[in-house]
Amino acid sequence: MTMTTETKSMSWPGLSGREYRYFIYPIGTTFKAAPGNYIFSKKVSPGRHRPIYIGETGDLSERFDSHHKMPCITGQGATHIQVHQTDGGPGVRRQEESELVAKWQPVCNG
Repeated sequence: MTMTTETKSMSWPGLSGREYRYFIYPIGTTFKAAPGNYIFSKKVSPGRHRPIYIGETGDLSERFDSHHKMPCITGQGATHIQVHQTDGGPGVRRQEESELVAKWQPVCNG
């Protein structure tokens, strides 16, 4: 499955239909310390991305190089990391993650 975008952000609908806006960056981008959700994605054509892995963290500034799923993420050809800063607490982030994983079933979340 893919989403289409012509901008530097895109909305990903969750299983409930709720839309989550993510900002798109190249892999390797560093972020300020903030809680949030993230999607490693592969650009499959101009403006189209396929989610490879969806997760949540209490600190987006942590390096993703040592992520436990990085071998799968790079092996699947991820080209971007998309982020959604989420200040609602761990429960809110986990809910967003599980809703998006259930809808999109990224290969590296399995």
